[in-house]
Amino acid sequence: MTSTTALIADDDPLVRRALAVFLATAGIEVVEESPDGAHAIAAARRLRPDVALVDVQMPGVDGVAATAGIIEHSPDTKVLAITTFGTIESIMPMLRAGASGYLLKDTDPEDIVAAVHGVLAGNGVLSPRVTTRLIASIREVSTPAVEPLADFEALSDREVEVVRLLAAGLSNAEIALEMHVSEGTVKAHLGNIIAKWGVRDRVQVLIRAARSGLVSFT
Repeated sequence: MTSTTALIADDDPLVRRALAVFLATAGIEVVEESPDGAHAIAAARRLRPDVALVDVQMPGVDGVAATAGIIEHSPDTKVLAITTFGTIESIMPMLRAGASGYLLKDTDPEDIVAAVHGVLAGNGVLSPRVTTRLIASIREVSTPAVEPLADFEALSDREVEVVRLLAAGLSNAEIALEMHVSEGTVKAHLGNIIAKWGVRDRVQVLIRAARSGLVSFT
Protein backbone atom coordinates (compact mmCIF):
# COMPACT_ATOMS: atom_id res chain seq x y z
CA MET A 1 0.00 0.00 0.00
CA THR A 2 1.45 3.34 -1.06
CA SER A 3 1.67 5.93 1.69
CA THR A 4 0.44 9.50 1.35
CA THR A 5 3.25 11.84 0.34
CA ALA A 6 3.63 15.49 1.28
CA LEU A 7 5.77 18.48 0.39
CA ILE A 8 6.28 21.32 2.86
CA ALA A 9 7.17 24.83 1.65
CA ASP A 10 8.06 27.38 4.32
CA ASP A 11 11.02 29.72 4.74
CA ASP A 12 11.26 28.95 8.48
CA PRO A 13 13.22 25.71 9.01
CA LEU A 14 11.69 25.21 12.46
CA VAL A 15 8.18 25.37 11.02
CA ARG A 16 9.15 22.90 8.30
CA ARG A 17 10.54 20.48 10.87
CA ALA A 18 7.51 20.80 13.16
CA LEU A 19 5.09 20.17 10.31
CA ALA A 20 7.17 17.22 9.14
CA VAL A 21 7.00 15.69 12.60
CA PHE A 22 3.22 16.16 12.79
CA LEU A 23 2.73 14.51 9.41
CA ALA A 24 5.20 11.69 10.00
CA THR A 25 3.51 10.83 13.28
CA ALA A 26 0.28 10.37 11.30
CA GLY A 27 1.97 8.10 8.76
CA ILE A 28 2.29 10.73 6.02
CA GLU A 29 5.64 10.64 4.23
CA VAL A 30 7.28 14.05 3.81
CA VAL A 31 9.24 13.75 0.56
CA GLU A 32 10.62 17.31 0.45
CA GLU A 33 11.03 20.39 2.62
CA SER A 34 11.32 23.53 0.49
CA PRO A 35 12.58 26.92 1.77
CA ASP A 36 10.87 28.94 -0.98
CA GLY A 37 8.30 28.78 -3.74
CA ALA A 38 10.68 28.16 -6.63
CA HIS A 39 12.15 25.14 -4.87
CA ALA A 40 8.65 23.88 -4.06
CA ILE A 41 7.51 24.08 -7.69
CA ALA A 42 10.58 22.19 -8.90
CA ALA A 43 10.13 19.57 -6.18
CA ALA A 44 6.45 19.11 -6.99
CA ARG A 45 7.21 18.65 -10.68
CA ARG A 46 9.82 16.01 -9.82
CA LEU A 47 8.09 14.18 -6.98
CA ARG A 48 4.36 14.64 -7.65
CA PRO A 49 3.35 14.61 -3.95
CA ASP A 50 -0.24 13.99 -2.91
CA VAL A 51 -0.36 17.22 -0.92
CA ALA A 52 1.71 20.37 -0.52
CA LEU A 53 1.61 22.51 2.63
CA VAL A 54 2.52 26.01 1.47
CA ASP A 55 3.26 29.20 3.41
CA VAL A 56 1.88 32.43 1.94
CA GLN A 57 4.88 34.73 2.39
CA MET A 58 8.22 33.32 1.25
CA PRO A 59 11.26 35.01 -0.34
CA GLY A 60 11.41 35.13 -4.11
CA VAL A 61 8.46 33.10 -5.36
CA ASP A 62 5.69 33.54 -2.79
CA GLY A 63 2.96 31.13 -1.77
CA VAL A 64 0.43 32.32 -4.35
CA ALA A 65 2.81 31.83 -7.28
CA ALA A 66 4.05 28.58 -5.74
CA THR A 67 0.50 27.25 -5.46
CA ALA A 68 -0.24 28.04 -9.10
CA GLY A 69 3.07 26.52 -10.20
CA ILE A 70 2.64 23.37 -8.15
CA ILE A 71 -0.82 22.76 -9.59
CA GLU A 72 0.35 23.53 -13.12
CA HIS A 73 3.20 21.01 -12.97
CA SER A 74 1.53 18.45 -10.70
CA PRO A 75 -2.24 18.76 -11.24
CA ASP A 76 -3.13 15.96 -8.84
CA THR A 77 -1.33 17.61 -5.91
CA LYS A 78 -3.67 19.25 -3.41
CA VAL A 79 -2.38 22.49 -1.90
CA LEU A 80 -3.07 23.39 1.73
CA ALA A 81 -2.03 26.92 2.72
CA ILE A 82 -0.70 27.17 6.26
CA THR A 83 0.36 30.61 7.43
CA THR A 84 0.25 33.26 10.14
CA PHE A 85 -1.61 35.65 7.83
CA GLY A 86 -5.40 35.55 8.17
CA THR A 87 -6.35 38.69 6.25
CA ILE A 88 -8.65 38.49 3.26
CA GLU A 89 -5.82 40.00 1.17
CA SER A 90 -3.85 36.83 1.85
CA ILE A 91 -6.71 34.34 1.78
CA MET A 92 -8.36 35.15 -1.56
CA PRO A 93 -5.24 35.05 -3.78
CA MET A 94 -4.31 31.63 -2.39
CA LEU A 95 -7.79 30.23 -3.01
CA ARG A 96 -7.89 31.75 -6.50
CA ALA A 97 -4.50 30.17 -7.24
CA GLY A 98 -6.03 26.79 -6.48
CA ALA A 99 -5.42 26.07 -2.80
CA SER A 100 -7.95 23.56 -1.45
CA GLY A 101 -7.62 24.79 2.12
CA TYR A 102 -6.30 27.60 4.28
CA LEU A 103 -5.11 27.12 7.87
CA LEU A 104 -3.51 29.43 10.37
CA LYS A 105 -0.32 28.26 12.06
CA ASP A 106 -1.92 28.25 15.49
CA THR A 107 -4.07 25.31 14.35
CA ASP A 108 -3.68 22.24 16.57
CA PRO A 109 -1.41 19.52 15.09
CA GLU A 110 -4.21 16.96 14.96
CA ASP A 111 -6.37 19.45 13.05
CA ILE A 112 -3.55 20.05 10.56
CA VAL A 113 -3.36 16.31 9.93
CA ALA A 114 -7.16 16.14 9.62
CA ALA A 115 -7.03 19.01 7.12
CA VAL A 116 -4.49 17.13 5.01
CA HIS A 117 -6.82 14.14 4.89
CA GLY A 118 -9.71 16.48 4.16
CA VAL A 119 -8.19 18.10 1.09
CA LEU A 120 -7.07 14.71 -0.17
CA ALA A 121 -10.70 13.56 0.10
CA GLY A 122 -11.77 16.53 -2.02
CA ASN A 123 -13.00 18.74 0.81
CA GLY A 124 -12.09 22.39 1.12
CA VAL A 125 -10.73 23.11 4.59
CA LEU A 126 -10.63 26.51 6.29
CA SER A 127 -9.76 27.67 9.79
CA PRO A 128 -12.89 29.06 11.49
CA ARG A 129 -11.55 32.64 11.49
CA VAL A 130 -10.69 32.31 7.82
CA THR A 131 -14.22 31.13 7.04
CA THR A 132 -15.74 34.20 8.66
CA ARG A 133 -13.43 36.62 6.85
CA LEU A 134 -13.96 34.91 3.51
CA ILE A 135 -17.74 35.07 3.68
CA ALA A 136 -17.69 38.63 4.98
CA SER A 137 -15.53 39.64 2.03
CA ILE A 138 -17.81 37.92 -0.48
CA ARG A 139 -20.85 39.67 0.98
CA GLU A 140 -19.13 43.05 0.81
CA VAL A 141 -18.70 42.79 -2.94
CA SER A 142 -21.91 40.93 -3.75
CA THR A 143 -25.42 42.24 -4.30
CA PRO A 144 -27.90 40.29 -2.14
CA ALA A 145 -29.58 37.51 -4.14
CA VAL A 146 -27.52 38.45 -7.21
CA GLU A 147 -27.37 34.72 -8.04
CA PRO A 148 -30.58 33.23 -6.61
CA LEU A 149 -30.77 29.48 -6.22
CA ALA A 150 -32.50 27.64 -9.04
CA ASP A 151 -35.28 25.16 -8.24
CA PHE A 152 -32.91 22.21 -8.63
CA GLU A 153 -30.48 23.85 -6.18
CA ALA A 154 -33.06 24.22 -3.41
CA LEU A 155 -31.97 22.82 -0.06
CA SER A 156 -33.89 21.09 2.68
CA ASP A 157 -34.30 22.86 6.01
CA ARG A 158 -31.57 20.69 7.54
CA GLU A 159 -29.20 21.41 4.65
CA VAL A 160 -29.81 25.14 5.06
CA GLU A 161 -28.99 24.78 8.75
CA VAL A 162 -25.73 23.01 7.88
CA VAL A 163 -24.75 25.79 5.47
CA ARG A 164 -25.46 28.51 8.01
CA LEU A 165 -23.49 26.75 10.73
CA LEU A 166 -20.65 26.16 8.28
CA ALA A 167 -20.67 29.87 7.45
CA ALA A 168 -20.45 30.63 11.17
CA GLY A 169 -17.09 28.85 11.19
CA LEU A 170 -18.13 25.58 12.83
CA SER A 171 -16.36 22.31 12.05
CA ASN A 172 -18.29 19.16 11.08
CA ALA A 173 -18.05 17.91 14.66
CA GLU A 174 -19.33 21.21 16.04
CA ILE A 175 -22.19 21.29 13.53
CA ALA A 176 -23.13 17.74 14.55
CA LEU A 177 -23.19 18.78 18.21
CA GLU A 178 -25.28 21.87 17.46
CA MET A 179 -27.80 19.90 15.36
CA HIS A 180 -27.84 16.86 17.68
CA VAL A 181 -26.90 14.48 14.87
CA SER A 182 -23.86 12.37 14.06
CA GLU A 183 -20.85 13.75 12.23
CA GLY A 184 -21.60 11.24 9.47
CA THR A 185 -25.02 12.83 9.00
CA VAL A 186 -23.42 16.26 8.66
CA LYS A 187 -21.03 14.88 6.03
CA ALA A 188 -23.98 13.35 4.18
CA HIS A 189 -25.80 16.70 4.17
CA LEU A 190 -22.67 18.44 2.85
CA GLY A 191 -22.34 15.81 0.14
CA ASN A 192 -25.93 16.43 -0.93
CA ILE A 193 -25.38 20.20 -0.99
CA ILE A 194 -22.20 19.84 -3.07
CA ALA A 195 -24.05 17.59 -5.53
CA LYS A 196 -27.08 19.90 -5.83
CA TRP A 197 -24.95 23.00 -6.36
CA GLY A 198 -22.38 21.35 -8.62
CA VAL A 199 -19.45 22.68 -6.60
CA ARG A 200 -16.22 20.92 -5.68
CA ASP A 201 -15.85 21.48 -1.95
CA ARG A 202 -17.09 23.29 1.18
CA VAL A 203 -15.20 26.46 0.25
CA GLN A 204 -17.29 26.72 -2.91
CA VAL A 205 -20.41 25.90 -0.88
CA LEU A 206 -19.75 28.99 1.25
CA ILE A 207 -19.16 31.18 -1.78
CA ARG A 208 -22.36 30.00 -3.47
CA ALA A 209 -24.35 30.46 -0.26
CA ALA A 210 -23.09 34.00 0.20
CA ARG A 211 -23.75 35.03 -3.40
CA SER A 212 -27.28 33.65 -3.24
CA GLY A 213 -28.05 35.54 -0.05
CA LEU A 214 -28.51 32.34 1.94
CA VAL A 215 -25.96 33.49 4.51
CA SER A 216 -25.30 37.04 5.61
CA PHE A 217 -22.60 38.77 7.62
CA THR A 218 -24.23 42.16 8.06
